[in-house]
Amino acid sequence: MKPSSGWGNRSVKVNYQKELDTLLAGLSKEGKTPRLLLHACCAPCSSYVLEYLSAYFEITVFYYNPNISPEEEYRKRVAEIRRLIGEMEFVHPVTFVEGNYDPERFYAMARGLEEVPEGGERCFRCYRLRLEETARLAAERGFDWFTTTLSISPLKNAQKLNETGEELAEIFHVPHLPSDFKKKNGYKRSVELSAEHHLYRQDYCGCVFSKRERDLL
Repeated sequence: MKPSSGWGNRSVKVNYQKELDTLLAGLSKEGKTPRLLLHACCAPCSSYVLEYLSAYFEITVFYYNPNISPEEEYRKRVAEIRRLIGEMEFVHPVTFVEGNYDPERFYAMARGLEEVPEGGERCFRCYRLRLEETARLAAERGFDWFTTTLSISPLKNAQKLNETGEELAEIFHVPHLPSDFKKKNGYKRSVELSAEHHLYRQDYCGCVFSKRERDLL
């Protein structure tokens, strides 16, 4: 089940969880198991999303986060998500692919936006940077869908994430899976799973700018 093209930007607030519910119900009726490329930001955010979506998809977790700094923090998060995938039980197979760690690409994107508060334009461009790489890889490797775990965070703009995903779906010709994973107690469940698996839970988004804001609190 794939959406028709031309979704485009939404001018009104959309219930993305309702859209996802409808889509998943359709997939269940078809009895198919599509391949999903899931961009992951960290293990805690991925935990619930993997538990939820592995019933419907064969998932490849794509870890592409050049925004994370320092490299020690990046490596720690990679190790945690690898460990989580190895420990959790899934309905359908879950595999892992690590993207290139290229912080300079993030800094080039953020140039001129260094003083923008968290949650603003710099973050929106960071969404696009990571989602664009995900959509590109999904197209190259023939995935049926792509999406990101980012919408599970109460601090992330789900509407902007989905609008960006829809734009990229038009460019790369791979459907974007709509999501607002914080809904249906998704964020709460991610906290529970993080405790069950003793996951490292970072206290800043990942970039030097979010770390700076954290340190000022």
